[in-house]
This record gives sequence, C-alpha cells and structure tokens, in this order.
Amino acid sequence: DIPSSQVHPMPASDGEFGNDLAAAALAYEQLLAANAAPGEPAPNFDVHLLGMGPEGHINSLFPDTPAVLETTRMVVSVDDSPKPPPQRITLTLPAVARSREVWLMVSGGSKADAVAAAIGGAAPVSVPAAGAIGQDTTLWLLDEDAAAKLPR
Repeated sequence: DIPSSQVHPMPASDGEFGNDLAAAALAYEQLLAANAAPGEPAPNFDVHLLGMGPEGHINSLFPDTPAVLETTRMVVSVDDSPKPPPQRITLTLPAVARSREVWLMVSGGSKADAVAAAIGGAAPVSVPAAGAIGQDTTLWLLDEDAAAKLPR
C-alpha cells in the first residue's frame, strides 16, 4: 500500500484554480517542494512510468514547445497542447530526471520511428522521450510493433 501522504494528484481544471494554469502549476510545484528534502525543488521519485505519443511526447511535453525546453522548473503550464485538453499542467524533464527509475511503456507501429529516435539519442527538444532518463535505470517496455525500427 502507498501511504496517502505520498500521493499528490495534480490540480484539475474543475478544482480551486479553474483555468488559471500558472497558479495551478505553481501550487503543484510548491506541493512537490514541500515534500522534498530541505533545499531541493522536488522529492526524488522511485519510478516515473510514462507512455509515449507517436511524435515522441511524454507527460505533456510535446516536441519543439516551451515546456520541453524548461530546464529548472518542475511543473509548467501548457496552454496549446496539440492533444485535448489544450490547457493543462505537466511535470518537466527536470522533474523526470529526479526519478531513480524511468519506465517507458510503448505499443504500436505508429510509434516505432519515435522509439528508434529516442533510444538512438535524438535531441529531447525534438523527441521529448529521449530526455526521459532515470538516475539508475531507464527501461523501455515495447511491443514488437513499437520496436520494429530498432537494430536487431
């Protein structure tokens, strides 16, 4: 069982911040900092489990967007997501990097190019999944179709 003190849901759009994305992102970032070691911006996570979109996005970090370029903030607002809903908040790559292990679970042939690019060392700005690296372990869990363009 996971203690409820270790579960921190992100604010929903029908919650106290409504559509004030900047306030929601700041509040969530402050919540993470409050649960971190003194002086740290966020806790260290044991596992960050991710899916990946066909263009290589993770969380709400889409290619060539300001959110994927963030280098210091743990949480940012996204007001023009190409996938619904267009307005949301997301953990950033620096937050992902605070994970001991990062697991990426990906299926489907439509994602094979992005999988190959991410594993092959693409720049995270163009394939955000390439920037999802765990401190100890990065594990790709792929079906055959998603792995189709990897060297055999």
